[in-house]
Amino acid sequence: MSNAILEEKPQNTEVESLFNDDDDAEFEKLLQEFISSEITDEDTETMASDYKEAHKQEEAEKLSLSEEIDDIPVDASSSSSKLYEEEKNLFDAHENFSNAIFQIADKNNIKRPSFKITEDLLYPRYKPYLGEKFGYDSLAGWDVMIKAYPTRIMNINPGAKDEELLEYAEKTTDEDLQMAIISYVEILIELESCEIAYEKRRLKAKRRKIEKEVIEEHQRRIDKMKKYISAIEEKKFPIDAEKLIKNYFKTSRKDADGAFKVLTNNPATFAPIETSKIKDRFFGLIKAKPEDGIRINKELGLFLKKLKV
Repeated sequence: MSNAILEEKPQNTEVESLFNDDDDAEFEKLLQEFISSEITDEDTETMASDYKEAHKQEEAEKLSLSEEIDDIPVDASSSSSKLYEEEKNLFDAHENFSNAIFQIADKNNIKRPSFKITEDLLYPRYKPYLGEKFGYDSLAGWDVMIKAYPTRIMNINPGAKDEELLEYAEKTTDEDLQMAIISYVEILIELESCEIAYEKRRLKAKRRKIEKEVIEEHQRRIDKMKKYISAIEEKKFPIDAEKLIKNYFKTSRKDADGAFKVLTNNPATFAPIETSKIKDRFFGLIKAKPEDGIRINKELGLFLKKLKV
């Protein structure tokens, strides 16, 4: 008789744990590979996609940042001290830009623009859809500069490189115009910093979500394994139910259909039938034979095929 079906095993031998250190290590490796794959896919998404889901993302972000919110100083003395460093730097740059534009507008009898950015919009953290509001404020500011300095501004445009804008600012003798351009460049730099920080938080939140989903799926898998084991042991099949189900589920990760076919046609492939546990028939007059192992193997396969867990 093949050892794949029959195995002599003492009744009192301690069975190995269903969930040991090797299983934990394997699960952790599986989890990290899945997270890495998902993060890479998400990292290729455009910020336009984030903008479409701005309000949903904002709520999810607030939840994911609940741990960090406690670090915000409660005894803030300045108007922007409650903001994180990236947001504070961005808000300060916008304030400097606004003040410079207002000075230019007042000195040249131009109506002050109505800027959209406020400190509250940057609290608790920067959100991607705010980029559009910063763009609106920047254009409104440049509109004032163009009206106030039509000749000077002809030599430069908002889309120029940072180095070109700063070089122009250094050459101009108008302090208000100089401050406006320098602050505008700072806004661009700090905006990029905030977007990078946001992306890191988004990926961190995505990782947490993936971890939660994988762990929940793993728990469902464990519960299903326990139900299988309990059902087999209840019917008192002469087989190590834990070993059988553990090996089956491990194989099913790579080939679910193939593993189930083997389980229901030849379950002894995953754990041998234990001949020492086969009961004698007719009050002990008929001793168990190897053929009984084959019969039990088929009965177990049929039982597992019909089993609903």
